[in-house]
Amino acid sequence: GGFAGGYVARRYTLAASLWIGGSLQALANLSFAWLALVGVNQWALASAITAENFTSAIGTVIFVAYLSALCKNPLHTATQYALLTALAAVGRTYLSSGAGYVAETTGWPAFFVICVAVAVPSLILLAWLQRRGHFTELGPVRV
Repeated sequence: GGFAGGYVARRYTLAASLWIGGSLQALANLSFAWLALVGVNQWALASAITAENFTSAIGTVIFVAYLSALCKNPLHTATQYALLTALAAVGRTYLSSGAGYVAETTGWPAFFVICVAVAVPSLILLAWLQRRGHFTELGPVRV
């Protein structure tokens, strides 16, 4: 997945790469919805985990390239990067606290479909940033 993420980041613009990585990561949750419907099946489990790990690595490589592009001042690069990665962790740390309740209430298949839907606001934010010319301001990013 890491090599695939590097390929995507080199082949496409940063904005397009973020679209690809974000969409793949969101859609990988559907493999877990499928697993929940299939039931106990080690091949289905292995497939779901492989899909999630592969797409997660793709998305992580692209996201790190994006964060690196945001850190422009050489005097403050380490501080900027540390703050941005800490900010990126807020969602998975605090917003995930209710996930168990949602999974128990809705059931696992619906929970993983909800996980896909929860990714939509980030894609809307990405579209908004594109319209504002955010990625043009960053210039070309080489991975």
